[in-house]
Amino acid sequence: MPKVLRLSPEMIEAAIAHLSAADPVMRRMIELIGPFALKPHRSRFRVLVRAIVSQQISTAAARSILARLETALEPEGLTPEALARLSPQKMRRAGLSPQKQGYLKDLARRVARGEVELQRFGRMSDEDVIAELIQVKGIGEWTAQMFLIFTLGRPNIFPHADLGVRTAIQRAYRLAELPNREQALRIAEAWNPYATVGSWYCWRILALPKETWTDSPPETKGVKSAQAASR
Repeated sequence: MPKVLRLSPEMIEAAIAHLSAADPVMRRMIELIGPFALKPHRSRFRVLVRAIVSQQISTAAARSILARLETALEPEGLTPEALARLSPQKMRRAGLSPQKQGYLKDLARRVARGEVELQRFGRMSDEDVIAELIQVKGIGEWTAQMFLIFTLGRPNIFPHADLGVRTAIQRAYRLAELPNREQALRIAEAWNPYATVGSWYCWRILALPKETWTDSPPETKGVKSAQAASR
């Protein structure tokens, strides 16, 4: 079985050095943002529940619904077994639509029955984790990738469909349009094997005022490479 890698301080240091040397545009992002800071979430089941609850609603609304759901599950708490037994009436009062109720029930039952073995994920490859997660209703590839990044701390995940990552690539690499899957993957080839770190910097750069990182042009080599990759 191949060794499963996780982000560690030593690996993060190596990632920053690699990204800075391999991609002038990414080097500029790193200079503007500063140290990489991602702390994986520990509660795997709760992360997946929150991912389903958060679909197509605001962060504030999702936080409120999740809080009401956890209250409805007292005193047992947010466990697969307790959620699997929760009545549709209580789920509806928590603010969950019938569709999301079905998604959460499917997740809870699969985890409770051992069909989705969350505790084994730390020893499984990225591909196997994704394959197991997307069996659950309401969980697609993007959600599985977010789980790999923010819960398991895997170092080489590139969420090519993520709007934030695509927007950052378009702006930073001076592309006329949002990159499609193939274009984004070609640009991110330089980040391998640390695509998670590169993706994190893409998300973080969007939090800065646009003029602070788009007014001064990156090194010509990086821009030309990105433009060629986008074709």
